[in-house]
Amino acid sequence: MNLFRLIFAAALLSWAPFSVAEQVVNVYSARHYDTDMALYERFTEETGISVNLIEGGSDALIERIVKEGKFSPADMMITVDAGRLWRAAQKDIFQAVESPLLNQRIPDHLRHPDGLWFGLSKRARVIVYNKSQGLNKTVSRYEDLTQPALQGQVCMRSSGNIYNLSLLASIIEANGAEAAQTWANGLVANFARKPQSNDTGQLRAVAAGECGITVANTYYLGRILGSDKAADRAVAEKLGVLFPNQDGRGSHVNISGAGITKYAPNKANAIRFLEYLTSDYAQKLFAKGNNEYPVVGDVTGPVAALGTFKEDQMSASVLGERQAEAVKIFDRAGWL
Repeated sequence: MNLFRLIFAAALLSWAPFSVAEQVVNVYSARHYDTDMALYERFTEETGISVNLIEGGSDALIERIVKEGKFSPADMMITVDAGRLWRAAQKDIFQAVESPLLNQRIPDHLRHPDGLWFGLSKRARVIVYNKSQGLNKTVSRYEDLTQPALQGQVCMRSSGNIYNLSLLASIIEANGAEAAQTWANGLVANFARKPQSNDTGQLRAVAAGECGITVANTYYLGRILGSDKAADRAVAEKLGVLFPNQDGRGSHVNISGAGITKYAPNKANAIRFLEYLTSDYAQKLFAKGNNEYPVVGDVTGPVAALGTFKEDQMSASVLGERQAEAVKIFDRAGWL
């Protein structure tokens, strides 16, 4: 599969310059969902502004924008997780945006304090366990996963995964680096196997009894809950879900978000598109069509079945700032 897929504009195939005279917005996106395409099409229908889209991996898109410099046709970059948005901001590819609508629609903790990027949807990182094995009543927080009683029961994906880095970053911010190191050490001691696979792989392993407990994004739970495959739904039926830290700071959330690029040739259109993505219609589609939580409005779709929860109000920007420290802690803990 090619790193980049060119969608909508045939002109992109030759890298003919995106015309600034046309009503267009040029989007580089690390999200690859059909529901996003429906949003782009609806935006064009309502505004007459065409969406030119390039898809790729987040790090590759960031580097591409850096190399293109002031000649980059990109107006906006969309990616998943505050950690990746932070990486993009560190590369100086975003410009500050002042939008009363965005500031009013998006909660403070889900946007960059200087307006470099804005959260558009959320995914909670929850504790998932095998129903038949049950869950120890003493487990209610991420911190409780280090209990000796859970030795040999925990499955996790690699420490290099951005979701785990952001989770640990939140623990560093909440409890301090020393406590975070103790947490990472204790969790590694409870591993049932070496870290492997993705979130879906962890869910399947718990359902199969390979381990008793894991941590996963609600997005992946929503996918199997709403799947048209009986095998996926059978996996979901074997899983119990706990929203951690409900008596304290709340459950950690990941975000998808976007920023306007530093040299955006169609800045006004890009801001208009970004504002559109916070509209009631767009937020409902994010949630119902893509198993995510909206940053604005009510929860719909498969994840609604998981129930309501208290989310951590920690600023998403902190998750990136603590990322380097999280990497070091994971390394010292021996979390591969």
